[in-house]
Amino acid sequence: MPFNWLDYTVIGGYILLMVVVGYIAQKRGQDTLEDYFTSGKDLPWWLIGISMVATTFAADTPLAVTGIIASDGIAGNWIWWNFMFSGLFTVFLYAKLWKRADVITDVEFISLRYTGKPARILRGFRALYLAFPINCIILGWVTVGMAKILTVLFGAQNMVVNLGPIAMEGEWLIILVMYLFIGIYIAFSGLWGVIITDFIQFIIAMGGSILLAYYAVSYVGGLDQLQTEITELFGVGHSMLSINPLNSPDIAIATALVWVGMMWWASWYPGSEPGGGGYIAQRMFSAKDEKNAVGGTLLFNVAHFALRPWPWILVALVAMVVYPGLDDPETGYPLLMLKLLPAGLLGLLAVAFLAAFVSTVSTHLNWGASYVVNDFYKPFLKPESEFESKEKAQKHYVAVSRWTTLLMMLAAVAVSLMFDTVKGGWEAILSIGAGTGLVYMLRWFWWRINAWSEIAAMSAAAIGSFLAPVFGYDDFASKMIFTTIFATTIWITATFITKPDDEETLQRFFDRVKPGGPGWSRFLKQGEETYSLLPGIGYTAISAIAIISLLFGMGQIFFESMALGLGCFVVGIGGLWYVVQKI
Repeated sequence: MPFNWLDYTVIGGYILLMVVVGYIAQKRGQDTLEDYFTSGKDLPWWLIGISMVATTFAADTPLAVTGIIASDGIAGNWIWWNFMFSGLFTVFLYAKLWKRADVITDVEFISLRYTGKPARILRGFRALYLAFPINCIILGWVTVGMAKILTVLFGAQNMVVNLGPIAMEGEWLIILVMYLFIGIYIAFSGLWGVIITDFIQFIIAMGGSILLAYYAVSYVGGLDQLQTEITELFGVGHSMLSINPLNSPDIAIATALVWVGMMWWASWYPGSEPGGGGYIAQRMFSAKDEKNAVGGTLLFNVAHFALRPWPWILVALVAMVVYPGLDDPETGYPLLMLKLLPAGLLGLLAVAFLAAFVSTVSTHLNWGASYVVNDFYKPFLKPESEFESKEKAQKHYVAVSRWTTLLMMLAAVAVSLMFDTVKGGWEAILSIGAGTGLVYMLRWFWWRINAWSEIAAMSAAAIGSFLAPVFGYDDFASKMIFTTIFATTIWITATFITKPDDEETLQRFFDRVKPGGPGWSRFLKQGEETYSLLPGIGYTAISAIAIISLLFGMGQIFFESMALGLGCFVVGIGGLWYVVQKI
């Protein structure tokens, strides 16, 4: 069904709404880097939690889930579900610590935790490394997802626009215009504009996803008929509807074990960094206090892993039935949008994807610019001491931040042209970061880790990911195992052969952040006690069981046993209710 005037009216209304939000954000006041990149550090838990969820709901995400299910069934989603474990550790062990650190970016934490020339090298390198290659790779796969949606919905691949000597395919011209709009919008609105955009986007995108799931399941005759169709497609005894990755013949045991047992603590991945980090840490810095930082991060993990996936899963299953044998299974999602949704609703879901794209891109442009300005430009190129006053310095840094946001926009568009699939981008990031996760977790709880530990981990992970195929480790699981062992061995060795940070820096960090556990016992003052890590680990385990119970329960309600599904729901809600009382 083609778009009509009602659909275009809905899309136009959304764009107008974003213009209004951007105008209000610009008028709100952004006099300092803290205002611009952390919204004044006064946001409530529900707003930062929804913002985290919205940012991870990019235009690429439903498409990636559709491709994963077509290849490996529902259990294939453990490639990202496994990060619930690192996410929940962030909630109960790290969120309070990040808030106490009171920095603007997670890279600035390096100057708080370490000292000397290695710390300066690490801070400058990591700022540029995350801002450009890593951030642009992420935006690359997000943009590929949006390009596929535009290609299907608007038939943009059949349109070629001549811009003087340059000929550009229609979907990329649309994306270029969108990037320009988003770049200008975020350059002037800062993080507050991102947060408000995220809130609006989450409502639209989640509602649109549920509507499409309803239409899709109804189109094939209901859930029972969908199950029958899948059995006819894959044969009796198939595992396409199983949530257990160890029970799927399409998923190698080694791959499943890497997903569940290793990847969540070993690999750095945006939005699920071991120990917290990136834009998740940025949202925690923006919270009013420690309690709001913890509450917002818990809301994110529950919504991200337990509430949001099933509408995508149902649409992905219907797409397999309606469009079997697609050359690119990821396009099954937008194809169903075009096929099933009536006028108005089609425009609404197009707005949902547009909103998802805007939310994710705006976060990454703002996040990347924060690294460039706060962690490279400010400390190394134009220190605050060179200005007549602090006010003039902050005004200058905010202006540079706006121009840097536009620079990030151009770099992201250029990198986007190098990607073909969403899943390929995911695996590239996971491989490059394999083996670094443990050092990011332990640096909070073990005084002996120093800047060289992180430098060694990052370098060894990148080298290991390239060496793995040379030694015959070509598949994803074996490559992850090799790189993790290689990088971990290197960074632990580097830790013990280099000098620890000076006592004054370590004591100052301990006094400010108050990390728990035995790793800082030598810095305790007489009569002072540190808190135990065991309760946080226990709450993490309870929350993980609760989220898995909710995921499994939904599957049971849809395809197996209503009674068992409701029982799982009771377990899940009960577990979450218990830990919420402990926050």
